[in-house]
Amino acid sequence: CTAPCWCMPAWPCWRRRSAATWLLAVLGGLVGGLLLNLMPCVFPVLAIKVMGFARHGADTAAQRRHGLAYAAGVVLSFLALGGVLLGLRAAGEQLGWGFQLQSPAVVAALAALFTLIGLNLAGVFEFGHVLPSRVANLHARHPLGDAFLSGVVAVAIASPCTAPFMGASLGFAVGLPAVQALSVFAALGVGMALPYVLVSWVPALLRWLPRPGAWMDTFRRAMAFPMFATVIWLVWVIGQQTGIDGAATLLALLLCLAALAWTLTLRGRTRAVLALLVLALAGWLAHSLGRNLLEPAPVATATSARDTWQPWSPDAQAALLAAGRPVFVDYTAAWCVTCQVNKRTTLADAEVLADFARRNVALLRADWTRRDPAITQALAALGRNGVPVYVLLAPGQPPVVLTELLSRQEVHAALAQL
Repeated sequence: CTAPCWCMPAWPCWRRRSAATWLLAVLGGLVGGLLLNLMPCVFPVLAIKVMGFARHGADTAAQRRHGLAYAAGVVLSFLALGGVLLGLRAAGEQLGWGFQLQSPAVVAALAALFTLIGLNLAGVFEFGHVLPSRVANLHARHPLGDAFLSGVVAVAIASPCTAPFMGASLGFAVGLPAVQALSVFAALGVGMALPYVLVSWVPALLRWLPRPGAWMDTFRRAMAFPMFATVIWLVWVIGQQTGIDGAATLLALLLCLAALAWTLTLRGRTRAVLALLVLALAGWLAHSLGRNLLEPAPVATATSARDTWQPWSPDAQAALLAAGRPVFVDYTAAWCVTCQVNKRTTLADAEVLADFARRNVALLRADWTRRDPAITQALAALGRNGVPVYVLLAPGQPPVVLTELLSRQEVHAALAQL
């Protein structure tokens, strides 16, 4: 069909528009995956991959195999997350992208994993000393499996960071047929893994790496600190989800985990006695305080009419609009790094806040740190499936959705249209 899209019959034109939008979503996934490698939440995994490249030295064949194994881990993990999301939504669950970090149990498990990785990189213990030889040697016997798992970990910790680049594409993808939707998630994985595949298959790109040597041990120990920084972030996320008691409980359990890793490096009866004591302490803490990791933090409420930001709810938004007031909604989450940057820069800027006040705009904050079906539905109505999302609402006017990488100039421009 070469006729204009208003012609009869119209369905071929609709299909052309739909196909073009889908292709743009796939392209957006590819570009978003590439940009994802620049996000701070991915830096710890980048460090591990750099060490892996250096370890293989001039072994081009091993480099290529590991690059492909890592890419397979990344792409299959994105497909798995996308499949779970689509399946649960089809079953009636209200979920959005980044849903795995809405679970305190998943956040706590990731904190434990990165704690162990950090301790291992720092030289506190070696897996060969604390695990049975058959288990400890899995890394050496199955290096491709190790590369694959590093891709899985990268996706688990980095996927919520995709929203700044993929907000519209992901929102569009979840409404597509399963095959087309999964192609968008696959493109996201391909984009994220592509730099590593290129580096592993083009030897010239590896020349900037020094030859394997003593520097690798220093670099390895230094890379423990990005791991611990990631643990700090995850503990903060737990604190936002479950309160200060939840964060303290997780820290206590992580301390027991670190102590257990150390005791298993000892020898003789001392090792067995101290390990049992630490396990007993960890068990008692988990039994006595474990509920702190499951119970949600108290919902924030406004303390006075002068508070700048108020908690969002559908009723509060509707009431403000019915009263004739414009409303600005910040859809955010503690595990969303971009959300926190925007919150502490653009949305905390004195001139931006003064412009909101001058135009009598009500400021609402929708916290999606833990699962909230009402927020998920509101995001879907805006064509989005993840955070951050910023929307300016005014009585009798269509919603104005701002970009995820929010700037002061963009906010001022949107307010000027009221």
